[in-house]
Amino acid sequence: MRLMAVHAHPDDESSKGAATTAKYVAEGAEVMVVSCTGGERGDILNEKLKHDAHILRDIAQVRRDEMKAAQEVLGVEHTWLGFVDSGLPEGDPLPPLPDGCFALEDIDVTTEALVRVIRSWRPHVMTTYDEKGGYPHPDHIMCHTVSMAAFEAAGDPTRYPHAGAPWQPLKIYYNGGWSKPRLEAIHDAMLAEGLDSPYAEWLANWKPRRSGRVTTTIACADHFETRDRALMAHATQVDPDGFWFQVPLEIQQRVWGVEEYEAAVSYVPVAEGEDDLFAGLGSPAEADALATRGDLEIAYDGRVSAEPEPQAPGAQGAPRLGGGDSSDTHVDEDEDETTVKADV
Repeated sequence: MRLMAVHAHPDDESSKGAATTAKYVAEGAEVMVVSCTGGERGDILNEKLKHDAHILRDIAQVRRDEMKAAQEVLGVEHTWLGFVDSGLPEGDPLPPLPDGCFALEDIDVTTEALVRVIRSWRPHVMTTYDEKGGYPHPDHIMCHTVSMAAFEAAGDPTRYPHAGAPWQPLKIYYNGGWSKPRLEAIHDAMLAEGLDSPYAEWLANWKPRRSGRVTTTIACADHFETRDRALMAHATQVDPDGFWFQVPLEIQQRVWGVEEYEAAVSYVPVAEGEDDLFAGLGSPAEADALATRGDLEIAYDGRVSAEPEPQAPGAQGAPRLGGGDSSDTHVDEDEDETTVKADV
């Protein structure tokens, strides 16, 4: 089976769904990570490296080298989509995005680029971010837009006919992340052990926003250590003595030993309590046959319909990772602010 994880920047693949991808690789599946941008405008977030001359001189190559190291830890395949990091705009008012960046690219250009990768590599399942990008970084929001557009177009022979033979991925999921229940569970476990919780300030300043519907839970605690090694490979983005590694692995595994996903669109039914991203697809040969049929109909549509809420990037107060990447995906907001489309 083949899984494609589409991410905005190098390091996102290690902070969002990394234990899941490591689990599937260990079980014999093939996993392709697509990085939409090179992370060229990401800040150096590791205080120990802020004045490193080599990094300051060539941050773009450093980010590529870090991605290669993380790829080897996870055991995944990897490709660069080839677009330029948009940076994380900050200030009031926010400054304009830089010319030529990913978030300002023509949607046909970015969609075609990903369609080419999909048709060449032929994934059965894709993962990406929700319609708000998981959090409002312009590259994350564009990553969602491009992933959904390419998922829709890849199986249509009339769309981008010069970009390869049609191939329809059968499912696409949104990555879960730092939900409030997850934070609270680990926070309480830390206090119960007599330890200081790194999440106390985050929880105290919690700002409600989008709530996703978890449809799929992947038990992957045995691969948390691999996830952490992959994240530490992005040395400019994380400090091994910093925030992200203050909770002992044993507590994480015992209290919240899963990664969560939200089914967005599926051409096969999505069962309640799903515990496998490939559930319902049958054997690889059966999944291949489905992906090339050409007459598939959507069996599950879990996309959320809601007007985007204006919010400054980073407003939730989560620690910054990867020039603003924070993994704080799918956190709570009032239930009446979103509606989920009914299953087809």
